[in-house]
Amino acid sequence: MQMELLKKSRQNKDMNEAQSLVKQIHEQYRQQLRPLPNKKKAHEWIDRLIDILFPVRCAEAVSELEIRQLELQLWELLTPLEEEIEPIELIVKQYFARIPLIYSLLRQDAEATLAFDPAASSIEEVIAAYPGFYAIAVYRFAHEMYELNIPILPRMISEWAHSQTGIDINPGAVIGSGFFIDHGTGVVIGETCIIGNNVKIYQGVTLGALSVVKAEANNKRHPTIEDNVVIYSGATILGGRTVIGKDSVIGGNVWLTEGVPANSLVYHKSEVKVRTNKDFAEPINFVI
Repeated sequence: MQMELLKKSRQNKDMNEAQSLVKQIHEQYRQQLRPLPNKKKAHEWIDRLIDILFPVRCAEAVSELEIRQLELQLWELLTPLEEEIEPIELIVKQYFARIPLIYSLLRQDAEATLAFDPAASSIEEVIAAYPGFYAIAVYRFAHEMYELNIPILPRMISEWAHSQTGIDINPGAVIGSGFFIDHGTGVVIGETCIIGNNVKIYQGVTLGALSVVKAEANNKRHPTIEDNVVIYSGATILGGRTVIGKDSVIGGNVWLTEGVPANSLVYHKSEVKVRTNKDFAEPINFVI
């Protein structure tokens, strides 16, 4: 009986401590200086926007009135940030005016994937099922927010795509048309990266910075990839001064911290030895 009372007393104490912690957290939240958009609603908003523009993803008829609903939802997401941005009405108007251009770029991305991936059977398959296309779509919408100087929200939705696909594209990166990411898992594209038109990259590629010093946050820290470059899996290209010239091919597992001229072929040479059982001496036959 005494043990049960002690156990119950301990449970009550733990519960009170947990309640006290939650109360403290929420009090700090109410006092915070910078309100934030609702993260869950931001994720739902970007997914619905992509579904409306590409109905094959949701396999349902979409009403044109939903665009108006999305405008109102964006207004709601931006409300906590209204002291940091231009008037919300102007931001929403400018943003939705850019959607036709974003849509056109995404069609080109999907067509590039269909053209270069032998496994892709149709553009509908690319749009509905390819994680690379989804990650690029979220990036393009996040990038327009970044260009409009909207804080926090672009990173919220780009990190949502990162969590869903394993592809991490910072919304500040500048990426041209006809962009193709094959497989995609482990791809990292940094904030100040510049990528030209018709670039193709494979899984595990990192376009990163040579250092992560905070003082260099406003400098160009990530590489420039010119038109028609192919970068194969596992390649790492670092540095703001690193420029990969147009029509170059960067092989798998290459590590680059310096630029290469146009039409370069860069590859990592490794030695592979294949042996058969005949290459080894007979094992000693013994019994313990």
